[in-house]
Amino acid sequence: MSQNPNTRPGNKENGKRSAREQRKAEQLAEQQAQAAKLAKERKQQTLIGIIVVVVVVALVAVAGFAIWRATRPVSTADADKAYEAVQSVETKPSDANAKGGFLISKNGLNKKVADVPTVEEYMDFLCPGCGSFNRAVDSSLQKMVAAGQINLVVYPNAFLDSLSTDEYSTRAASAAAYIAQNDPEHLLAFIADMFAEDFQPSESNYKAVSDKQIQQVAIKAGVNESVAKKSTDGTYKTWITKVSAYSPLRQELWNVSGSTKGQMTTPTVRINSNYWDMNSVSSSGLDTGSALLKALGLSSTDVGQEGVLPSIGASGKPVSLS
Repeated sequence: MSQNPNTRPGNKENGKRSAREQRKAEQLAEQQAQAAKLAKERKQQTLIGIIVVVVVVALVAVAGFAIWRATRPVSTADADKAYEAVQSVETKPSDANAKGGFLISKNGLNKKVADVPTVEEYMDFLCPGCGSFNRAVDSSLQKMVAAGQINLVVYPNAFLDSLSTDEYSTRAASAAAYIAQNDPEHLLAFIADMFAEDFQPSESNYKAVSDKQIQQVAIKAGVNESVAKKSTDGTYKTWITKVSAYSPLRQELWNVSGSTKGQMTTPTVRINSNYWDMNSVSSSGLDTGSALLKALGLSSTDVGQEGVLPSIGASGKPVSLS
């Protein structure tokens, strides 16, 4: 009886080898696709120091910084002057910190949970990189905050008004500040919904967003209807403008590697006051959400588990992704 060629020992081994090679090829293709996705997201980061022509008319303070900084380094005096301008704004949210952030924790607004990491995010609601980042991490951030695993400090900024027709960045940031001040319990849900793929407007092909649309996002996120409607009154627009002029002058917010080293981009993330270099995410092969959890020292299965705390604690540096 003739033997089936596919059952011969040599062919079995060849078949196994072929299957292994196919799996390796599939894994390589998956890794390459993930790396390409991360690289694309990284390119989408908004480089504050290069937006010169487009920002000149709409945001003189930020544009002036961008042009001026190209010819000489930022001085302490310039940063101090911008800081004082933030403090001198007459109408500003009383619950914001001196640099423009709102601390959200399980305990409430500005009530820090002890012994856990503090994550800061600087964002512009029109920034595509901010949208990609937030869509990747918002669910985990909300769960970790609710479980008391992190403190989260949100810094709404506005750098991209010139890319909209209606000062969208400033209006959205002002609305976020108003909600943080008056209904902080729903701030993170509001931010997540503002960055939702089916809502965040395009930076390159902007279509006008009305105040009513922003209000509707807030109400959908659970914000009190009265607060939602008042959030678009522009109460904190001047303050947002001053904060946005000050943020890029803060050296601790500047990129530490890559072609944008020494310049601020959004999103900017810090962990326990340490700059988190998102260039390391691109080279790690991890997706953004997994990279953030690794940096905090928390497994994905422990997200939202009260009493299970990130390994870096309240003062440790982010875990290396390499």
